[in-house]
Amino acid sequence: MADGHASTDSQTVGRERGADSVLSRILAPTTEREREYRRIVVLCAPFATLLLIAGLYPLAEVVRISVSTHQYQSVGFSLEAYATLFGDPYYRSVAFNSLWLAAGTTVVSVALAVPIAHALEKYDLPGEDLLVTLVSFPISLPGIVAAFMILVLFGNNGLLTAVIAALTGREPLDVAFAVSVPGLFVAFVYSMVPRATLILRGTYAEVDEAAEEAAQALGATPLQTFRHVTLPQIRPGITGATILTFRTGLAIFGTLIVIQTLVVWTLQISRELGNGYNVQVAGAMATVYFLFTFLFTVLGLRYTNAEVGI
Repeated sequence: MADGHASTDSQTVGRERGADSVLSRILAPTTEREREYRRIVVLCAPFATLLLIAGLYPLAEVVRISVSTHQYQSVGFSLEAYATLFGDPYYRSVAFNSLWLAAGTTVVSVALAVPIAHALEKYDLPGEDLLVTLVSFPISLPGIVAAFMILVLFGNNGLLTAVIAALTGREPLDVAFAVSVPGLFVAFVYSMVPRATLILRGTYAEVDEAAEEAAQALGATPLQTFRHVTLPQIRPGITGATILTFRTGLAIFGTLIVIQTLVVWTLQISRELGNGYNVQVAGAMATVYFLFTFLFTVLGLRYTNAEVGI
């Protein structure tokens, strides 16, 4: 028995000495490799601190709240909130609304971003700097402002509503769609197209123009050149843009405050923290949201890396 205690003590002492040795090598490096380790630690320290304080700790508290048995304290353990979340058809419909809206607006946004990025990178357009500013401008707008702009354009008294009504001879109330699902869809796309475009512009900058010119010299049409030469090269960028815009679509909240025509995940979390104040369900929804977006991002990045490797 004594030998066992001695062995355990020696292992503990060994680990402590090893930790002290690593710390001393970082604080007082003697070789170039150790100095490189120190630079890495110094550069990563701010992010690691931010990750702990603003990421891991709040996430751990949210998980604790979601399994708490008390409304205002993180005590006990219960999976009742998760049972409600997965068992109630209402929450399943909210999840479905979130997924189809984010997926649909992602497809449209990336589809619009590809020709925009293509035009900006392949052609010398007049006023290109102004065009880039206009394309990227929605990124700087809060979701509430973006939704308000949709109301100004397509609301009952909107500018484009009046123009369409005058051209078609219909009443403005019959034409306006700002406070409807199509209006919300347009507001999402308005916010997401710039993000996809900026990623794809960077991808287009790496395209091998010599291969495109060779394809055209061999008689390929512009469409054939894009399909067989350009598209394979920008596919990783399309994947990255899809990941970013889909995550953006899931996370948008400000727009939903103004155009509440569809209940999605983020809006429902806000409602759970409102009048009913079901903090456990809100915590469970936040936890599920984090896990889903995290796994989606990991899988998407692995797919992107595989494409780059090919």
